[in-house]
Amino acid sequence: MKRIAIIPARGGSKRIPRKNIKYFSGKPIIVYSIEAALQSGLFEEVMVSTDDEEIAEVARKHGANIPFFRSSATSTDFATTAAVLTEVLGEYAAAGESFEYGCCLYPTAPLVKANSITEAFELLTNKRYDTVFPVVQYSYPIWRSLKMEKDGVLMNWPEHLLSRSQDLPASFHDAGQFYWFNVMTFMEKQKLFTNNSGAIELNELEVQDIDNLMDWKLAELKYNLMIKEGNNDG
Repeated sequence: MKRIAIIPARGGSKRIPRKNIKYFSGKPIIVYSIEAALQSGLFEEVMVSTDDEEIAEVARKHGANIPFFRSSATSTDFATTAAVLTEVLGEYAAAGESFEYGCCLYPTAPLVKANSITEAFELLTNKRYDTVFPVVQYSYPIWRSLKMEKDGVLMNWPEHLLSRSQDLPASFHDAGQFYWFNVMTFMEKQKLFTNNSGAIELNELEVQDIDNLMDWKLAELKYNLMIKEGNNDG
């Protein structure tokens, strides 16, 4: 039952230049994902898919493999994660190496924990899901969300104008850290979210999407708070 961790990290980042190796609380941000994968002890192979020599050098230094570089076709702004994973798995297959399970671990997920990766893998195998990924609950009910129109503010769901927050169902969103997947099923469906997907729930302190410098600062605040509270084990 061989398992591979694939960390997709191309060189061309527009909103935060050199984002994948920018220093985050003392080390390149991609290192946190590499370390979490290695610390989990679940993988025969931890590799970084990149088109960038500097990223490759950082990855190798911290224990990841770079058996080949990413093609130009999967290095554009429009290349999907599924296309990158398919290319990686195809390259390994061509070299005679196959895996039963894979984990796509994003390079800018410094709050990821090894024990979350383990928990998700156990759910994947125990429930025989196609994929499993971490989610976090919205802090405010989306059913009472608003939209800005030219003529003013409107409710997305006006039928909930008078609904109490505690009476509305909880909603969740993708935590943006990793996806576990059954390799054979993924190669057939080319999807990381199917009608047979499962999820583990993380708390808000463990999750921060990083799209701009303000997000980056918030992620560092959360990381330092986790360290202070001793909540970064694994």
